[in-house]
Amino acid sequence: MRIAQHVCGILVFACAWVLASSAYAQSAPDASRFVVDVGVGVDASINGNVNSGAIGRLEGQAAAILPSSYGDVYGTGIQLRVGVGYVLNDATELRGVLIFQSADADLVRLGDLGPSSLYAQYSDYQNLALDFGYRRYIPTPSRNLRAFAEGTIGFGFIDSINAELAAPQSNAILSSTDFYDQTAAFTWSISGGVLFRVAEQLDFTAQLGLRHASGLSEVDQFIGTGLDDINNDSARLTFPVVVGLRVRFK
Repeated sequence: MRIAQHVCGILVFACAWVLASSAYAQSAPDASRFVVDVGVGVDASINGNVNSGAIGRLEGQAAAILPSSYGDVYGTGIQLRVGVGYVLNDATELRGVLIFQSADADLVRLGDLGPSSLYAQYSDYQNLALDFGYRRYIPTPSRNLRAFAEGTIGFGFIDSINAELAAPQSNAILSSTDFYDQTAAFTWSISGGVLFRVAEQLDFTAQLGLRHASGLSEVDQFIGTGLDDINNDSARLTFPVVVGLRVRFK
């Protein structure tokens, strides 16, 4: 449900941006300085843990938590983006980009609770962010092909993450709504890519790079249990590979 809401929001945002840019293009003498692009890609995890290791007590029993990386829990997710650029000159562009990241969770062994192994089923990871940045174009021998390098910083919101914990040998199931509360995150990214002209006002784009989002909030119900620090290494680094289309207005 949350994924559908975010995707619908991005599509509405994209349509509004395109319409606004089109209207500006018809009325303003320098409208060709504005571009709009949309993209979709995969978002592979490189570094960061959904939870760090810790030792404490849970439900009156000794608990040992093992580190669970984003790669182990969420694997490779998806990324959707809508961007607007303002062309300063042939070589430079200022950009604003709305980015949605999403990844489904796998069941993982979280550690041990008393005599039993402890398993966790996390809910989906979803991050909606707004980035601002600078793009520098690099000329190539072909007039239809341009390379670029880009850097951005921004902010976003990571949805709350629920967790269902199970310790079969202890016959215990623990459900936790808002295991991690919604988190405000700082983001940055660096990337490089190419533009390939496919029509007079349309380019195909492809880019890859690194993207970082700051860590998750504390787990309230773990405060005072010795397990407080499981969010210590929850900042996330990914390797997005994105393709899309870029529209230039007259």
